[in-house]
Amino acid sequence: MSAGQRIELFVEAGRKRVFASAVDWPGWARSGKTEELAIAALADYLPRYAALVRRAGIEPPRGDLVVAGRLPGVAKLADFGALSAAAVSEDKPITSQEGHRFAALLRAAWAEFDAAATLAPDVLPKGPRGGGRDTGPIIDHVAETEAMHAAKLGIKLRKPKLAGDAATAWLRSAMLEALEAGIDAAVGASGWPPRYVVRRSGWHLLDHAWELQDKSG
Repeated sequence: MSAGQRIELFVEAGRKRVFASAVDWPGWARSGKTEELAIAALADYLPRYAALVRRAGIEPPRGDLVVAGRLPGVAKLADFGALSAAAVSEDKPITSQEGHRFAALLRAAWAEFDAAATLAPDVLPKGPRGGGRDTGPIIDHVAETEAMHAAKLGIKLRKPKLAGDAATAWLRSAMLEALEAGIDAAVGASGWPPRYVVRRSGWHLLDHAWELQDKSG
């Protein structure tokens, strides 16, 4: 990391698992048993994340990892392997300039996931207790979660309802269009600021993309 520059992190701690996210870099979030281990995992994944950022046409993050905020209390979803809440710093609008940058990063994350899903075998290795989804269920799970993230930005499928790949393509396009136009902080539904929606969406896509890549050998 380069001294003198800051990469601001948001930390969410459950009882057994902690997540560290780079708030301005959607998709770059990792977990560990402690805050220190979560930040170390984040640093370890920088080369992998940086390759994706370069493909988006953006200079990768450089600087010191600095915890700028922590979720008060217990992160309800952390122990289940998910991000739980927005950072205080995310309660502000997304400008059109920022939206174009976020859109480029989400495009790259979608491309990463789609490529990983295409190359992955139908049946994936399972954990020591037989847990984990195969490729088809992961694809379905990601599509369902993307629809939920889009809804948090006020984007819902047009009528007549689309389905399958057509629905996913339409929702992605609508999310990108909304981001590139800029989004007011009040748009988020159910207490989800748009910046948190983008951060969580990027993390979810890359978490499963990297899972597919790692399990594909």
